[in-house]
Amino acid sequence: MIYNIRSRIRDWKKDLFVHTQNRLTFQYSALLMVFLTLFITIVYFLVNTTISHEQEQQLQLLADQQASVLTNALQDGKLSPEELDNINALQESGNQFFYEIVDPKGQMIFGKAVIERLQPDIFHALQGWIPQSNEIRYETMLIHPKRHQGPHEAHLGPPPQEERHPIDLMMTGRAIYQGDQLVGVFYTGKDVSFYYELSHRLLIILVTLGILFLGIAFLLSYFMSRRAMIPIRKSFERQRELVADVSHELRTPLSILNSSLDVFKMEEEHLSDFSRKVLGNMQGEIKRMTKLVSDLLTLARSDSGAADLQYERFDLVLPAEQLVASTQTLAHSKEMNLQLTAPSELLVYGDQERIKQLLYILLDNAIKYTPNGGEVKVTLSADTHEKQPALQIVVQDTGSGIPLEEQGRIFDRFYRVDKNRSRQLGGTGLGLSIAKWIVKAHHGTIQVSSTPGKGSRFTVRIPLRYANG
Repeated sequence: MIYNIRSRIRDWKKDLFVHTQNRLTFQYSALLMVFLTLFITIVYFLVNTTISHEQEQQLQLLADQQASVLTNALQDGKLSPEELDNINALQESGNQFFYEIVDPKGQMIFGKAVIERLQPDIFHALQGWIPQSNEIRYETMLIHPKRHQGPHEAHLGPPPQEERHPIDLMMTGRAIYQGDQLVGVFYTGKDVSFYYELSHRLLIILVTLGILFLGIAFLLSYFMSRRAMIPIRKSFERQRELVADVSHELRTPLSILNSSLDVFKMEEEHLSDFSRKVLGNMQGEIKRMTKLVSDLLTLARSDSGAADLQYERFDLVLPAEQLVASTQTLAHSKEMNLQLTAPSELLVYGDQERIKQLLYILLDNAIKYTPNGGEVKVTLSADTHEKQPALQIVVQDTGSGIPLEEQGRIFDRFYRVDKNRSRQLGGTGLGLSIAKWIVKAHHGTIQVSSTPGKGSRFTVRIPLRYANG
């Protein structure tokens, strides 16, 4: 049961229309995903940039105002209570988190922060910084809930790290001069943690919506690709039925023509030499057409799924020996050495007739394209395919070989490397296509390795998973 389910899944994956539909679905989805990603990126970038720019402008404007007040206030070398009140009023109106005034020696003249216990940390972070024009700096401070420690708890140190919370600060500063002399540096900053959190939540929302819309886009792509495949599938069905019907209908007249030629053959002694030659040519063409029609019918049935395989357990060695023996006559006519190497018994689970047909196609090709005096070797053995026991068929010849650029196309229908020579030898260009279909129908693989002028080697591996019951 599991084997049948896996077989159906493999067949479903190999279906041309399903494969094409899946490709269209993923292509449509990928295209929509690209647009969604660009949309999310642009929206997030614009919102984040706009908020950051607005906050920076507000902070710069506030810093300029406070620096102007300080410049006037420090002319007499000290800050009056009224001047401090003005600075504090600007801090509150501008939602500042802190401000500090530091003399040229690095000593703080005055400072204030919303969270006073962070003042030393802020002062430490600002040491040595002489802000340039409109320069912005970002810092992250860790704060924790205020806790009073008794004398016996002083040695415990600060609260644990997990109790601390980060706060993001946007900071800027202004150098304050009296003439050409630096009299101090003014620093200020504001808490932008809320905007960071807002930006983070916006990103999460956009990504979540993107994933949701991607799922919707995938479903839409699936239905769109399915609808797009309907006319193609119908056209292919009509073409396949036409090939099957024509192939079936041609078999009868070809049989009649062949029988009629046999009648003429019986009276061959009454015919002229030219008529005998024409008669022989006609018989050869009819045989070639009969084989072509049979191959077309086989492929049409394989495309439609009507060519059901009859699985059974059998010993392949005896049929292989019979097949090699039947082709020995052709091999001897070409003074060719034909060898079969196989164990005494090799149990196979599959369609006996189709596997024999596969072996015949490979053997027939090897003999046809190997010159006189050449050698063809057929090897049957048990091997491993996808970590499972498998039948291995190797057919090796010393023929003309196949160019590397042609090896990827030799299993295509009606494709022939040397069309003129294939026609002279009676080839139709469908044999290897049928061989590939038989191998795939048995969930196996077929490979070719060839060197021009030295020969070719076809290797087939078919799983023997159920060969022993």
